[in-house]
Amino acid sequence: MPAPEFLMLADDPALDFMNTVAQGADGPHEYLQKNKDVVDWLKAMGYLETGDQPSCKREVLADTAQALREVIRRLVMQRKSGKKVDINALNAYLMRGRYRVELVRRPDGTLEVRHEHEKDTPEQLLMQVAEAAAELLATGDFDLVRKCEAEDCVLWFYDRTKAHRRRWCSMALCGNRHKVAKFRERQKDAMDQ
Repeated sequence: MPAPEFLMLADDPALDFMNTVAQGADGPHEYLQKNKDVVDWLKAMGYLETGDQPSCKREVLADTAQALREVIRRLVMQRKSGKKVDINALNAYLMRGRYRVELVRRPDGTLEVRHEHEKDTPEQLLMQVAEAAAELLATGDFDLVRKCEAEDCVLWFYDRTKAHRRRWCSMALCGNRHKVAKFRERQKDAMDQ
């Protein structure tokens, strides 16, 4: 079975993680239903190597990922609305992660600092996602963190456009639907005159 088509349109990994539950034609669509889905998402984001095959019993990884996503969603919404951010739940994830830093020589002789994250537990597998959320919350410009303007869309994005006028999660999704609806409205108005 091929990996699901994840929505990678937020221009921020923490927001892309929030967007792993999205509004579909039949209601909310959960992209992280199984451990394999979480592993595929982590690989798509570059947090796991292609050959990595972490194993977790039952669907513990998926449950942990969904719980972390809701923590991140709550904190982003708190920060966006100007409320005090309750950092304890995210810190609980961050405290469980472990990694080491190593200076390595590449085959071409140049040096690289490599961060090697442990991947023994669901929390450790999700450590880089929790780090991305912490970075967003600490350093993000929340005037540019936005929810899509489409009424039926639940997706968030970081507006990194030059003019900072992005309104839609994606022009191909909600932006195009809005343009088509406006066009039809103008056509209808023109016919009524």
